[in-house]
Amino acid sequence: MGEKEDCLFRKIERLEEKEMKRFLEPTYFVDSNNPDVIAFAKKHTEGATTDKEKAIKLYYAVRDGFRYDPYNVDLRPQELTASAVLNRGSGYCVEKANLLGATARAVGIPSRFAFFDVKNHLSTDKLIKFLRSDVFVFHGLVELYINGKWVKATPAFNIELCEKFNVPALEFDGEHDSMFQQYDGSGNNFMDYRKEYGYFHDIPRATFIFSLKENYPHLFDGSVSEEEFSILKAV
Repeated sequence: MGEKEDCLFRKIERLEEKEMKRFLEPTYFVDSNNPDVIAFAKKHTEGATTDKEKAIKLYYAVRDGFRYDPYNVDLRPQELTASAVLNRGSGYCVEKANLLGATARAVGIPSRFAFFDVKNHLSTDKLIKFLRSDVFVFHGLVELYINGKWVKATPAFNIELCEKFNVPALEFDGEHDSMFQQYDGSGNNFMDYRKEYGYFHDIPRATFIFSLKENYPHLFDGSVSEEEFSILKAV
């Protein structure tokens, strides 16, 4: 390798290290430096010695330890933090993905986030009525960097919810992508992917709110009461 090639290689290596560092650092929303987040991460990775083992333990702790709740979408910045989800004990997909990503960073596993618009064929009539759509925008998942590659993990739907809807609960082995279920337990369509937003090192609150307003404007114009659907107006 010549001097120029060696210099270029080192520059690329430094850029990659800098980029990876972003996925380990805490942010306002991914507050992996919060004492409660750190304590939760340490508790649920006790006995694990590898990143893969730690990631698996954290996945199931978040998937089943926090009830999926799409009826309480609080858009205030402080309520979108991982520590707020931890203390609340429930959350929707974006919040649960954030909690898994934050706890992963707390034990040294890089994390980033991906978002999709999906069509849920088995959603409840109640939720479709409130959203006035069976397309759910900005469904979130987290990617964890394990053994040299990014692996998708989707901790949104707790096992009790999956059993209720006859949908296999998403498992996670730390090696293969764990994506939203496309079929239920009988082989019927469950979810179709409509749009992908890309990857983010932090929760893109502004983009999230824009997408909600664009697709569900009635949730922000006062026509749905907070008693019916407790989404808050974005400030």
